[in-house]
Amino acid sequence: MALDRTITTTIDSDLCIGCGACIEVCPHETISLVDGKASITGTTSLICDHCRAACESGAIRVDGIDESLSRFANFKTRKEWLPHGKYDVSELVNLMQSRRSCRKYLDKPVDKSVLDDLVKIGVTAPSGSNCQMWSFTILPDRSSVKAFGSRIGTFFENLNRLAEKKWLRTLLKLVGKPQLNDYYLNHYESIKEGLEEWDKTEKDLLFHGAPAAILVASKEEASCPAEDALLATQNILLGAHAIGLGTCLVGFVVSAMNKDRKICDYFGLPDDESVYAVIAVGYPDEEYATVTGRKPAAIRTVNLSP
Repeated sequence: MALDRTITTTIDSDLCIGCGACIEVCPHETISLVDGKASITGTTSLICDHCRAACESGAIRVDGIDESLSRFANFKTRKEWLPHGKYDVSELVNLMQSRRSCRKYLDKPVDKSVLDDLVKIGVTAPSGSNCQMWSFTILPDRSSVKAFGSRIGTFFENLNRLAEKKWLRTLLKLVGKPQLNDYYLNHYESIKEGLEEWDKTEKDLLFHGAPAAILVASKEEASCPAEDALLATQNILLGAHAIGLGTCLVGFVVSAMNKDRKICDYFGLPDDESVYAVIAVGYPDEEYATVTGRKPAAIRTVNLSP
């Protein structure tokens, strides 16, 4: 499927002062100056809204933009653009370092409007070629999260039954498919214990008792579907911490959904979308005295010659 590059930009020539600011920031050569006024001369558009944001005279409108995604229910935002270097970087880093994966939540529901705000924070992220082909599925209450968890539990029960068959693991490994054997060595026992805990006490080792969840997906024809979804996910994680919520990425759920399309069908997820992140969301029942450190990272500097 071809990407939609339909031009939805209009320019009021009476308001345009011909400064050319919109042309300078347009990444797709959609606009040019004609007789001293900005005019639509290209045939396609990224619908990035850069031109409208750069226009001081208010002459530009981009109908492809959903203005409701910039309106939040639980806090107010400023419309003024924040110039480069005009934010306290130490505060930004402190937010990033303070965000932790939360595995203990209060028995307190998260209002649907707060979850909607988190999604809107998510869509402020960049995306490859400005595709913005992501989607967000909200599980707004604990009942929905538990029902989802049960579906995931069934998947891993079936997977564990397969992994118990030594002959099957061995055969697959011999033909160059070691994944089932690797699963048995690294995850089988802990998954088995987790399923037993769920059956006995309903102890939730997937979502850790979170009262809500957000699934982040993207269409396969996007330029960078996985990257787009994960960039939006990071925005949600940071936004949640700033709002007062805890979050945790649930990788086992993503793995299950990628291996069993029936789980995606359970949500009515379109066939051309894949889930890249599942986020447990709730009010945290944990505190820390300091930020944490990180493991050593591979950092390389490469000077190249033409």
